[in-house]
Amino acid sequence: MSDQIFELKGNLFTLSVLHLYSTDINLLAEQLYIKISQAPRFFEGAPIVVNLIEVKNNEIDFIHLKSLIERLNFNAVGVCNGSDEQHKLAKSAGLSVLNYSQDVKSEPVKQEPNTSIVEKAVHLPAQVINGTVRSGQQVYAKDRDLIVLGAVSHGAEVIADGNVHIYGTLRGRAIAGAQGLKEAHIFCQKLEAELVSINGNYWISDSLQGEHWGQAAQIQQKNESLEISALVKG
Repeated sequence: MSDQIFELKGNLFTLSVLHLYSTDINLLAEQLYIKISQAPRFFEGAPIVVNLIEVKNNEIDFIHLKSLIERLNFNAVGVCNGSDEQHKLAKSAGLSVLNYSQDVKSEPVKQEPNTSIVEKAVHLPAQVINGTVRSGQQVYAKDRDLIVLGAVSHGAEVIADGNVHIYGTLRGRAIAGAQGLKEAHIFCQKLEAELVSINGNYWISDSLQGEHWGQAAQIQQKNESLEISALVKG
């Protein structure tokens, strides 16, 4: 019997990326607080990486930045796409430097589809909730679709590895494709959500309040962003 008590493997985790456009940390604090206050439970403890590609100078107070991120209940992982000097300063503040190249223009890398998730979503029956998901409740449909035969209240959260179907008003948070299914959809009879997310891409309430707000809508991922359209097209 081996005495080894661990195994070290490479893996891929979903990280939130904060794209920084200014070195004004105080202004960042104001705007970031407003943003996360709309869905505080969704962001609580979330690992976050700061993308420095748009910040060209070295006047960033990384100690202040790290403190702000942690004060807002994020998990400060590190920075990416900065200059060598920025990376050096970030390391001295206790931040890691990650290789993250989403914003760098290059030829797309073709990847084989993750068929294991797709097969599970297709072959397992949907989880059905008969009634309203109330504030403070969280429902997770693992490896399948989730169907809610009612509303999702403010402060409630519904999560599925497949699609999310809500036959009522979506006022809380809905997360589809939670394990990386980018083809997942969110369907609801009335869109008034605090937050929607598909495959790690999310919009909060202020980004949703357009022509489909208060209407029957479907949400899907397109080109690394989200797209909202009418649920029934005339």
